[in-house]
Amino acid sequence: MATALLGVPTIVISLTILFSSFVQAQQRDKAAAPVVVQPGAPGQPSRKLPPSTRPTLPPRSQADVEFMQGMIMHHSQAVEMTALIPSHTENKDLRLLGARISSSQSSEIKFMQRWLAARGESTSMAMPGMPDMDMSGRPMPLMPGMLTPQQMEALHQAKGAEFDHLFLAGMIQHHQGALTMVDDLYKTAGSGQTADLFDFTTDVDSGQRAEIKIMQSMLEKEPSKEK
Repeated sequence: MATALLGVPTIVISLTILFSSFVQAQQRDKAAAPVVVQPGAPGQPSRKLPPSTRPTLPPRSQADVEFMQGMIMHHSQAVEMTALIPSHTENKDLRLLGARISSSQSSEIKFMQRWLAARGESTSMAMPGMPDMDMSGRPMPLMPGMLTPQQMEALHQAKGAEFDHLFLAGMIQHHQGALTMVDDLYKTAGSGQTADLFDFTTDVDSGQRAEIKIMQSMLEKEPSKEK
């Protein structure tokens, strides 16, 4: 009997350790489980969602999709213009500027393509500046700022100082068109509201405004042409 009683404390201690380990394991599991919080509407409290909750892409308007598709084409022409620089001018400042524009707009094109693909949308559309026709068989108008085929041909044919001038004037026109596209997007109700699109358009707006100032300064420094 004494022997049996002597074993009681040992059993109690073992059970206590077991229970303590179980509680600690539960606490670790709770700590490891992700906490998903859904912000409440104005004036309403936030609420916790189950750990199994999966994120979904925020809604987008058709204008968002068309803006991204159109801007891919818009950026592509700018990259095409910068690709002419190495063979058309020795101007070091213009070469540096062209490399900057080509790099930033090529990266932005990739972002826009990923954005559209993630939403099951085509990365291209029948758009301006191309030989596409509308339903009436008339040529489609150019997007804001895009160079006409005639302007692009003149740029291809020019060399040296003439190329520099046409490139700067053309790219300023091109950048101003992009600013118009961003402005038009925000004038469309319910568009440009998602965080990623807002951040992207803000970067486009600020970046191209800065480059316009640089190009205007470069134009002002051009030697005057004799009449």
